[in-house]
Amino acid sequence: MQFEAESNGVKYEISVHETRSHWKVSLRPEDADWKHYNISKQDYQQIDQTISFIFNNSSYLVDVIGEDTKYTVYTRGTHRSIDIFNEENLLHESLKGKGGFGGGGSLTSGMPGKIVKVMVEDGQEVKQNQPLLIMEAMKMENEIRAAQDGTIEKVHVQSGDNVEAGAQLISFKKP
Repeated sequence: MQFEAESNGVKYEISVHETRSHWKVSLRPEDADWKHYNISKQDYQQIDQTISFIFNNSSYLVDVIGEDTKYTVYTRGTHRSIDIFNEENLLHESLKGKGGFGGGGSLTSGMPGKIVKVMVEDGQEVKQNQPLLIMEAMKMENEIRAAQDGTIEKVHVQSGDNVEAGAQLISFKKP
């Protein structure tokens, strides 16, 4: 699983791979190299939102409280606030962040994917929240909707197209 997290103003990429005997956890702080850790399942227990494990011959008791993307982690006498984004959060944020139309006059792909269905055509007037297209990314189908009222200038994709991150999908007429 891939995650991104932010704590104390530092952003991290996190990768977690589970094997039969352990978890391989890889962390990469912004502008730094990856660090890799193995956490044995034999030395791990979870009760409700509390996790206990042994790592590098030290015992850790970690309480995790939160929801959505905001978490508070308590361990070894300190609290930390952490924003955690899983693959689904990252997909939706990338589509919202780069795909909102109005600011740049176009809808772009936030990540690689496949266009499943195009629901609009050149010259069509659209209303806020109207479906524009369905894009499959990371094995999920995502319906992309208009952020505001407007007119389609050009649809640059068609059903079945594979697109890269940053690809222009739809451009809008300037008001």
